[in-house]
Amino acid sequence: MFSKKIAIDLGTANTLVFVPKRGIVINEPSVVAISLKDRKVLAVGNEAKEMIGRTPDTIVAQKPLKDGVIADYKTTESMLRYFINKALGGIRLFAPEVMIAVPAGITSTERRAVIDATIQAGAKAAYIIKQPIASAIGAGIPIGSASGHMIIEIGGGTSEIAVISLGGIVANTSVRIGGTKLDYAIQEFVRKKYNLAIGERTAEDLKIQIGSALPLKEPMSRNVRGRDVITGLPRTAVVTSDDITEAIQGELHALIEAVKSVLQETPPELAADVIEKGMVLSGGSGQLRNMDELLSRSTDVPAYVADDCLLNVAMGTGVALENLESYKRSIMENR
Repeated sequence: MFSKKIAIDLGTANTLVFVPKRGIVINEPSVVAISLKDRKVLAVGNEAKEMIGRTPDTIVAQKPLKDGVIADYKTTESMLRYFINKALGGIRLFAPEVMIAVPAGITSTERRAVIDATIQAGAKAAYIIKQPIASAIGAGIPIGSASGHMIIEIGGGTSEIAVISLGGIVANTSVRIGGTKLDYAIQEFVRKKYNLAIGERTAEDLKIQIGSALPLKEPMSRNVRGRDVITGLPRTAVVTSDDITEAIQGELHALIEAVKSVLQETPPELAADVIEKGMVLSGGSGQLRNMDELLSRSTDVPAYVADDCLLNVAMGTGVALENLESYKRSIMENR
């Protein structure tokens, strides 16, 4: 009766927190700023992201998750505690029940690390749900039906590709390709082509503003400021949308191969359902221009971008938490 419930999409790039009856209450970067002198947490989320690339030697702004899993346990615990406290606010008498969405391909050790960090951060009980299931629920896909549904969740650290039927995953793969890898690819391309070193945030902005999975009919361009790798002095270069498309082709090709591998593993009856209904694209990087068209062309299967791509996992996790009995086949419970 008094138990609070919180659903968390613990992403490599962003963490979203869903509270029943209130919806998404937090959507902030998964970044923590730490003092190297005493390991004290100085900032979390938006405030910490502002510090990336701008900190003195005594402070480091870091992402405690890499490729969808915990890379720094203590920092992740501090980040979770901050988000849980911020979501609930004020003084509370009861520890909350927390459900966390994790990549389908993580190991039992990685899963245990998430559970332990959540409990240590102040949860009474911790539940785990696989991201493809959560994303499908959030996208409004009837996962309990005896029909095949394909979801492609492209997040910051991983891409989850799964065919779901009767509430379970029939065929899936989890590849460590996501928005962060695309950003790095853009940084490397700009360095090689323009001899210009740019930061993570600049690369991400380029991807969002002019990035496209396929060449645009009317190319766009942006002025980019960075450091000349030869002279070491600040310089500006003009980067085009075609540059971004070329930069990320390697990562997109690997993603397409992963999608094809799941389609090849899918039983014929379910494959027929997928062809009829199409593939549903979700996750922040699922919004990349022409990503749906690229996948359609590469697989001959229609692809559609889900509504509220960024929020699907968090919303689906919240729905599953509110209806634990209904979704218990799709969820692992740990206390």
